[in-house]
Amino acid sequence: MNIKLYTTTGCGYCIKMKELFKRAEIEDYEEIVIGNDDKVKRHELITKYPMAYGYPFVTIDEEPIGSLVEVAKWMLKEGFIQSPKKDG
Repeated sequence: MNIKLYTTTGCGYCIKMKELFKRAEIEDYEEIVIGNDDKVKRHELITKYPMAYGYPFVTIDEEPIGSLVEVAKWMLKEGFIQSPKKDG
């Protein structure tokens, strides 16, 4: 599985995504940091994945998964994480 995590500096959601990866025990991923002034990398990302309008953004085997919420849903579906049990 080839996972790419596109992030930008100072992004709180990007930090949460890395925490989610850690919770899911996914350590083998490539982080691609796109600087705020890196127009070339940003353009390449949006050209390849038009839905990559914000950060973080994740692809798996070159297929777009999405941002934090979409990745969390994918991890739940694939069994990497479990949703917290609610007291009730």
